[in-house]
Amino acid sequence: MTRLAARLGLVLPLLQAGMGAVAGPGLCAAVSRAGAGGTLALYKEPPARAARLVREVTAATTRPFGVNVVPEVTGPAACLDQLRAVLPELPPGAFVTSFGLPDADAARTVQAAGHPLVVQVGTLADAGTALGQGAAVLVLQGTEAGGHLLGRLPVDLLLTAVRARYPHAVLAVAGGIATGRDLADAVARGADGAMAGTLFVPAGESTAHPEFKRRVVEAEADDTLVTSLFDIGWPHRPHRVLRNPLTDTAKRAPSTFIATTQVDGREYPVPRYSAAAPGDGTTGRVEEMAMYCGRSCARVTARHPAAVTVARIRREYENARGPHAASPGPANATTARTSRFPRPNRIQEREPWTT
Repeated sequence: MTRLAARLGLVLPLLQAGMGAVAGPGLCAAVSRAGAGGTLALYKEPPARAARLVREVTAATTRPFGVNVVPEVTGPAACLDQLRAVLPELPPGAFVTSFGLPDADAARTVQAAGHPLVVQVGTLADAGTALGQGAAVLVLQGTEAGGHLLGRLPVDLLLTAVRARYPHAVLAVAGGIATGRDLADAVARGADGAMAGTLFVPAGESTAHPEFKRRVVEAEADDTLVTSLFDIGWPHRPHRVLRNPLTDTAKRAPSTFIATTQVDGREYPVPRYSAAAPGDGTTGRVEEMAMYCGRSCARVTARHPAAVTVARIRREYENARGPHAASPGPANATTARTSRFPRPNRIQEREPWTT
């Protein structure tokens, strides 16, 4: 058992990313029941609906699960409102993940409620800030990951830097994780576990649009690229997506409405270049929407129920680790090893990196 599994009460040291339009109650509960860290995406959910979604997960699993907030998108006040609505609904053992640094009030609120705070970061500086806020676990996101990117380093370089500076921190890596061998290699390099998003997009319980699922399953690593195109609703943050008609042309088209998505029976228009990913309630020009996808997609080749995927990862992980493998600690955390994580191809980046 790694320190991540021990800290969060997991059978397998693997967290499912909290992806808007993908990670609803069904996926969260299914991953949790299978022994990994299922996570419910709160994203822009209003507080009352967020609390109802948490109750759905609580009714569907007795194992630990998490909720994910995105302070950069909601803003500090709305993020705090979400937390105040859902924390009373979370059972003992549940955790809270923050994509990017939460503000001090949010961090204190989570800790006062007695739940572990898991913070996803992309830089060494942000890792230090998160630990100073009391984060129980850091998720280190590399540039191989799908979705919005928090830093500019490949995951193995970021892991090496953070582990050297903070040898006792509980660290998970995000980016490049699609098999149990990937997970075992991350642990061998000094991580305590990992977070995966692309792996779970095609899952049966995922609320991603069927076309989104199909494209992830059929994609190769070079079918993804880093861009800043899908900035309506989430500006100033580069993101890794699957190529589509918008990424393959130099001229920006008008930001007119191209789709609609349904939430609780209500339809909402989606403009071209929206940061929203297509969910199962989306209709329209889905092929022009942001389909967030990491380079690990080359090893995501089937659509299975989440329990089947987690069981496969666990079996591969245990086989790769062997019966006598020790959990990494500060003494062996920086052992040199050839990386299995693919390096991003900087030629693919259509626009300059921002910070």
